[in-house]
Amino acid sequence: MVLYQLTDILGTIAFAISGVLVAMDKRLDLFGVLIIALVTAIGGGTLRDLLIGNTPVTWMQDLTYIVIIPITVVLAILFSRQLKYLRKSLFLFDTLGIGLYTMVGIEKGLEAGLSPVVCIALGTMTASFGGVLRDILCNEIPVIFRKEIYATACILGGAFYFVLIAFNIPEGYSYLSAILVVILLRIVAVRFGIRLPNIYGTKSA
Repeated sequence: MVLYQLTDILGTIAFAISGVLVAMDKRLDLFGVLIIALVTAIGGGTLRDLLIGNTPVTWMQDLTYIVIIPITVVLAILFSRQLKYLRKSLFLFDTLGIGLYTMVGIEKGLEAGLSPVVCIALGTMTASFGGVLRDILCNEIPVIFRKEIYATACILGGAFYFVLIAFNIPEGYSYLSAILVVILLRIVAVRFGIRLPNIYGTKSA
């Protein structure tokens, strides 16, 4: 339970920062930055909770999120110059977010007594949907719909978790290993240009 809560908080912070970075790149005002950070951080979890009938949704029941996100926004703005020195900082925080939130979604599915396949789908939604909303609101094509490996990393990481559980690997190790698999798959895919097949028959620009 402690590991789950820590993962949830870290995922919230990572996605909130990625939202701030996108919003500031679009030169939104303070309110706009806060809204984009909120949507990025809680969008996926909200969809997940609605699908499994967990209402009021998690962030309405636990005000921790409503406290953490504005604090993260303020700190990210104050240290935005330092964040920009981190090479591809948006990619970094977005990748951390999907790794952490994939397992948060899977855990919620398990608590609801759902099958592994549905749990993986919930984990992927939890990890991806906040970023989809962020990109749409900021007039960008969502990363999940581009040729990059994104949701696929969540699916493979979630599947890896259930494989480890099937081989009786302790849950804590399985949990952390799955998070690392998602993160590493995303990093390796971007680093080496590994992409999904092009269905249009011509090379993309």
